[in-house]
Amino acid sequence: MISAGEFRNGLTLEIDGNVYQVIEFQHVKPGKGAAFVRTKLKNIKSGGVVEKTFRPTEKYPPAHIERSDMQYLYNDGDLFYFMNVETFDQTGLSADQVGDALKFVKENDMVKMLSHAGQVFAIEPPLFVELVITSTEPGFKGDTATGATKPAVVETGATVYVPLFVEEGETIQIDTRTGEYMKRV
Repeated sequence: MISAGEFRNGLTLEIDGNVYQVIEFQHVKPGKGAAFVRTKLKNIKSGGVVEKTFRPTEKYPPAHIERSDMQYLYNDGDLFYFMNVETFDQTGLSADQVGDALKFVKENDMVKMLSHAGQVFAIEPPLFVELVITSTEPGFKGDTATGATKPAVVETGATVYVPLFVEEGETIQIDTRTGEYMKRV
């Protein structure tokens, strides 16, 4: 059991039958009255964020989140299929369960599957991916003083804003957390 006085960012807890992750916390000691802990909690299954206050002595059980490495195989229209590379077990997830986590992931790439009590609730793509640009407009010389960017479509179908000097057919590195161009490869 973890008391509210021990909350830290990133901690996952079971509160009222739901699994929450602490996004922000603040210990408050007002001039009058008892101290309390003000938090922002993210429901990891639904994605909703709530603000709650706790007495420092309240205790909650930690939630055990399993992270397993899986290989993204393919999408058949209804389901996205993943394979455990150690046991070769395959798992199919619906588009609602996957969300837009696979926006920058190609077939056969490795991802992390997050589950709680055997129920998968999220897919984590790798932090950085290297993708080929399939279409973009040509850049114009002399337009670089403002740090201008242009839209480019990568091989997964996602659109990324890249500097004007990047051309079609080049491989670029993308940060999957922000969806931003990092560098040419």
